[in-house]
Amino acid sequence: MSMFLDQVTISVKAGNGGNGMVAFRREKYVPDGGPAGGDGGHGGSLIFIVDEGLRTLMDFRFNRHYKAEDGENGMSKSMHGRGAGDSLIKVPPGTIVRDIDTGIVMGDLIHEGQQLVVAKGGRGGRGNKRFATPRNPAPEVAENGEPGEERNLELELKVLADVGLVGFPSVGKSTLLSIVSSARPKIGAYHFTTLVPNLGMIKMENGKSFVMADLPGLIEGASQGIGLGIQFLRHIERTRVILHVIDMSGSEGREPYDDYVTINNELESYDLRLMERPQIIVANKMDVPGAEEKLAEFKEQLRLLKEDEYEDDIPVFPISAITHKGISNLLNATVDILDVTSEFLLEVLDQEEETVLYKHTPEEKGYEINRDADASWVLSGDKLEKLFKMTNFEHEESVRRFARQLRAMGIDEDLRERGAVDGNIVRIMKYEFEFVE
Repeated sequence: MSMFLDQVTISVKAGNGGNGMVAFRREKYVPDGGPAGGDGGHGGSLIFIVDEGLRTLMDFRFNRHYKAEDGENGMSKSMHGRGAGDSLIKVPPGTIVRDIDTGIVMGDLIHEGQQLVVAKGGRGGRGNKRFATPRNPAPEVAENGEPGEERNLELELKVLADVGLVGFPSVGKSTLLSIVSSARPKIGAYHFTTLVPNLGMIKMENGKSFVMADLPGLIEGASQGIGLGIQFLRHIERTRVILHVIDMSGSEGREPYDDYVTINNELESYDLRLMERPQIIVANKMDVPGAEEKLAEFKEQLRLLKEDEYEDDIPVFPISAITHKGISNLLNATVDILDVTSEFLLEVLDQEEETVLYKHTPEEKGYEINRDADASWVLSGDKLEKLFKMTNFEHEESVRRFARQLRAMGIDEDLRERGAVDGNIVRIMKYEFEFVE
């Protein structure tokens, strides 16, 4: 079974802030001690960090749910609760993080040690000491901690390689990688020997180096899900140079030129921008009788593709992976092209200048009012629900404060305009109240 995983969905939940406390100083010989309830500690955040030692998302296969630690509640004698530490989650370089619910790409993690906060911990609730005023020097009001952020994420790994090997199965991609690097991919005399991307570091005599990726063989229809290609085409997106390996001997009964056209059509169908990358044609298996004649015919067919005589020829390097013939010329040419080819951005940024018009825009309400089938009024909205969760309903003064906040948001008036009368049921989340004029 393949132990490579390059796409996974997980859920993350940051820690909640600790609750603030209602307390008063009660010391001998200290009259009118006043409020002494401490604040809750902040909740821990969940942070992704790049670890170059990882090459797959396999660590997420059996653990799909991550939760950070909650903050400690506030205490008496004005003592604050302990804040929770952040939780670091290691991901391999090349991981793209996407919020499933919004579709927004939160980050593209590439460099060793790079961090991304995927769920921010909630702040601690304030204790009653924070609410003391000259008009109310002994308040019985305290906040609950702010809920930590909660998200459903999709992690997608696109391997970091400078050069990608593409081509039909059994054209010699794995053999080529094993020759030029220390990688030892599986090599066999049958199709789809390579089931997962293999990476190899190529070090040149002049001290330069680059990473090459051997991707599972493509076949016609790969971009539509036929064969293994659709699972791994995403890994070509990061490569700066494509080495298109072609069996020039025609040992599989296919014509080399037909292979070339078919694979390029699949790359173009998957992503038009893949064709912007420099491509080198690697004419492999030149040690087989008849390969020289097919190479000459292939070059003539390529020449006919040129729109005019001044257009540059597509570089073709005849090699034999078995005898190692032509390997040195291929690697030198690859390094030269890498030196003048910059990285391709996976996300296309809008470079057009934007004209900003500054004008007054009314603030969003932060709540919604709907009518349920049982005639009760249902209040919802992120701002309202957050306010509700941070209210401590064990203290009457906190309840009155929550009612004042609803009134300040305009909810009372909005309910009246919609026809709410005394005794109507108002529901927030799973809790119910009676509407009072």
